[in-house]
Amino acid sequence: MNVTFSTKSVVSILVGILLVFYFLGVYMSFEPDEIDLREAVTSAATKDNVAPVIGYTTTTSIILVAETLLDKPGGYLSNDVLPPSVFLDNIPSWEFGVLEMVRDMTLVMRQELSRSQSQSLENQFLKNAQPRFNIDHTSWAVPSAESEYSKAIKELYNFRNALTDVNTQGAQFYARADNLRAWLSEVEKRLGSYSQRLSASVGREIVNTDLAGDSVAQQSTYAASNLAVKTSWWKIDNEFYEARGACWALLHFLKAIEIDFNDVLENKNAKVSVQQIIRELEASQQSIWSPMILNGDGFGVLANHSLVMANYISRANAALIDLNELLSQG
Repeated sequence: MNVTFSTKSVVSILVGILLVFYFLGVYMSFEPDEIDLREAVTSAATKDNVAPVIGYTTTTSIILVAETLLDKPGGYLSNDVLPPSVFLDNIPSWEFGVLEMVRDMTLVMRQELSRSQSQSLENQFLKNAQPRFNIDHTSWAVPSAESEYSKAIKELYNFRNALTDVNTQGAQFYARADNLRAWLSEVEKRLGSYSQRLSASVGREIVNTDLAGDSVAQQSTYAASNLAVKTSWWKIDNEFYEARGACWALLHFLKAIEIDFNDVLENKNAKVSVQQIIRELEASQQSIWSPMILNGDGFGVLANHSLVMANYISRANAALIDLNELLSQG
């Protein structure tokens, strides 16, 4: 039996496939909503039949953020090699921003928050989890990024269970001001980078301040005293969504820190500072009504979404620096 297709039929099939890919791509491009952390922690504690201890909320926040990375609409897209996800770049950039914050938090959890001092032993669960988040986020072969991240999440579940086990005390979380400052220092550098990259959406010339403050400071190779900085037009939306993803993850981590470090923050009268940072990050998650990320001049006719995002991040970073300084005081 011979089957023949007319040109019209072939065109109709192709159009149908393109429409399916288009709507599937739109579905995959939805960003996850903010997680109700307090409700999620209460639900998890009830399910585990435990009372949340210090560190339970922060560990849960990492688990939830990492699980959302894998389980959101369309799943994890950064390593997809098939259409339509292979043609999408905004959500993969968002995923990378989230992943960077998860990497920073798990590293500090492993090195600082779970250890009483520099000579103490590392927690084995965190030692297993942290490196798995560092696999190339675009890896799709063996091992795939998803499989490694899933294994890391399982280790975080093990760590959370160990935190609540009063019989073995196989894991600890130390809510101290110095531990919190270690994480805040990492976040400061991350937000500072995002602010600079977003601001570079508008080409400008900046003064090189790399060696400022030290008259005998040196660097490896010569750099001009004035630098021209501008983000490529093709990468504007990627930078925007990476920063947006990072802010989304950081928002949840700070809400967890507000709970686990409650006594420390109240003692330093710093709780209001954390709440202000959270407010700035929430503002960065407002709905985007434009069909594309616009790159207008600073005071031009068109909006510049990157500069708006940079404003929120810069304000949050300034508050973080103040908070870090406040925590360092006796």
